[in-house]
Amino acid sequence: MQRIASCLLTVLATLGACLSPSEVPEEPQQLSYNVVIFLIDDLGWTDLSCYGSDLYETPNIDRLAQEGVKFTNAYSACTVCSPTRAAIMTGKYPARLNITDWIAGHQNKYGKLLPPDWTKYLPNKEITIAEIAQAAGYVTASVGKWHLGDSVVYYPQYQGFDRNVAGYYRGQPPSYFYPYVRGNDTLPYLEGGVEGESLTDRLTDEASRFITDHAEQPFLLYFPHYAVHTPIQGKDSLTAYYQSKVTDSLQHTNAKYAAMIHSTDESVGQIMQLLDSLGISDQTLVIFTSDNGGLELRNITQNDPLRAGKGSAYEGGIRVPMIVRWPKAKRNVEIIDEPVITMDVFATVANVLGTGGAQDYHQDGVNLLPLLEREAETLEREALYWHYPHYHPGGASPYSAIRQGNYKLIEFLEDEHLELYNLEDDIGEANNLISEVPEVANDLYNQLETWRNEVSAQDPVPNPQYDSLKAKEFYRF
Repeated sequence: MQRIASCLLTVLATLGACLSPSEVPEEPQQLSYNVVIFLIDDLGWTDLSCYGSDLYETPNIDRLAQEGVKFTNAYSACTVCSPTRAAIMTGKYPARLNITDWIAGHQNKYGKLLPPDWTKYLPNKEITIAEIAQAAGYVTASVGKWHLGDSVVYYPQYQGFDRNVAGYYRGQPPSYFYPYVRGNDTLPYLEGGVEGESLTDRLTDEASRFITDHAEQPFLLYFPHYAVHTPIQGKDSLTAYYQSKVTDSLQHTNAKYAAMIHSTDESVGQIMQLLDSLGISDQTLVIFTSDNGGLELRNITQNDPLRAGKGSAYEGGIRVPMIVRWPKAKRNVEIIDEPVITMDVFATVANVLGTGGAQDYHQDGVNLLPLLEREAETLEREALYWHYPHYHPGGASPYSAIRQGNYKLIEFLEDEHLELYNLEDDIGEANNLISEVPEVANDLYNQLETWRNEVSAQDPVPNPQYDSLKAKEFYRF
């Protein structure tokens, strides 16, 4: 039998050598998958119906979760926005990039520590996921919030995007209604409009136009909504609808915020329906997530059972929704509990782009496709890390953290005190185990310290103007 097979191979090789180049059968080309990334601003872990909200209605996002995979232990790379956005673009930890706070950050003038001289833009030398996509023959667009540098030279059109819609240096829009103006500030790269038009709706129309125009070629759409960031401005009709639903017994009670989430859900629904109508859903990777936890200040939202919110070291500041719809995913996989983080978005997309060398472009993310396709039950990763050497209104102070397995260790940098939690038993981080399992705490701390050295994490420095009483004024947000 082996001899027969060998003879057949010889004959086939001879025939191939006799054929002209035009007659040699072409190898089947690998299917190019489109990519759509929804990044919702300040969306908390419980801010969707499918993640437990008792007020917000999100039928389209819920449907996306039913058609895809819902991650229950997904994390943002940072507790505030710009570092997470940089992590999506580059696949690197914010600490490795030295982009560790929102741009341009808060300054607690009388705090115990001063932040390091951190980077306030995404350097053009960094290779972005959009640049990788362009190199692979994709057309690319960024529709919505950018917030990765004050200078135009750091805007999306200089970072690998063929089209930039409404992305500039600010982290929130002047207004969510046309003409999108407040004072002297107005949204750039967004021409025309109709009086009273909703920004969320307008951005969705722009994203839809991009998809329609490029449905016949592979595309990458990065769709970072401005919603649901402040200013909290919902459509009047939706606000009235949710106000009629609010009772004192509900966890979520902000009708305007609910209206903004409702409009965001409609946006997701419009894009998903468009993919279906164009017949390209089965060749499109869709990722939906948030840049940080929900903002609890001013009763905007409530992150229970998680502790605290945006800006915090606790789960309410960094645990976020993440939903992935991958056409090749096993359909019996609906929920994944494996911890994942922002940089995994980059790693996954880089692999889907088929560039063949995704490992050359990122250092910190892990490809999620084996999880989605049930080729693996866990990810080969030591731990997840955070480093935030800054203050944030609401009570947050500089910290570093590590999660390994179910354990999470936080070091608060002002006084270097440690807190240890078992998130499986204590998702609300109420029971500090630091004195109960000191060997676990010691091991995690050593790993955290090793990681900080490896990424050259910048530390805050003592503040010569430190005043404990005046420092408290910073938190009156």
